[in-house]
Amino acid sequence: MPLFLCQTCSTQFAESAAPQPACPICEDERQYVPARGQQWTTLERLRGGHANTWRALEPELLAIRSVPAVGIDQRALLVRTQQGNLLWDCIALLDEATITLVRALGGLTGVAISHPHYYSAMVEWGREFGVPVWLHAADRQHVMRPDPCLRFWEGDRQPVLPGLTLHRLGGHFAGGTIAHWEAGAGGRGALLSGDILQVMPDRKHLGFMRSYPCLIPLPPAEVQRMAAYCEGLGFDAIYGAFQEREIVAGAKAALAKSAARYCAWVSGMVEP
Repeated sequence: MPLFLCQTCSTQFAESAAPQPACPICEDERQYVPARGQQWTTLERLRGGHANTWRALEPELLAIRSVPAVGIDQRALLVRTQQGNLLWDCIALLDEATITLVRALGGLTGVAISHPHYYSAMVEWGREFGVPVWLHAADRQHVMRPDPCLRFWEGDRQPVLPGLTLHRLGGHFAGGTIAHWEAGAGGRGALLSGDILQVMPDRKHLGFMRSYPCLIPLPPAEVQRMAAYCEGLGFDAIYGAFQEREIVAGAKAALAKSAARYCAWVSGMVEP
């Protein structure tokens, strides 16, 4: 039976003879169902009309993105280390070219995902490379295709490779996760943030929202907590979820400044 994919968010569902009447990920207030209504596709159909592009962000950090765009149009990041490679966040398209390239680069040791909007075809990736897919247990209810490769972790911190640690930051989702890469940014440290910390188009600021498409803000106290948590991590760069959404230097100061700006506006401390 086919494994249907939601065209709007690219979440892959468990095998079924027919697609679900709705996608719970898109029905949630943090996402949306487009005006044309719920639409479905499959991985096989994507392989017929899409391809993955690759871009080097650092010597050991590669971005993978599908063209034409699929779903939310997020990118996956491949972090290479001497102890193995981690795929950060996920995209729906896994084709033979991508499999060949990833294996040529040393394969994968694991997959880790920031939040349910990027679960996508995570089980395909985990099964293909025989690795665990790390998800925070607080978001377990959003999994649409259960599988033994899914590894649910709890608490606020989870090492996945030497020098690569997952941190539960919350905010956008209860289990919203970022990855701290100690060797990133030339050894100054980097955060892989998805859109738990949303790098803005100016690449100088970050945004914090419960829902980006529906413009539902987070409480200032939650953003202050998130910023304070990140202050304890060593980093100078932040790599976000979308193409050209990265702050390659001065990211810690940018995060503190952005959180203060956000809280001032949402709290009504700034006059329009």
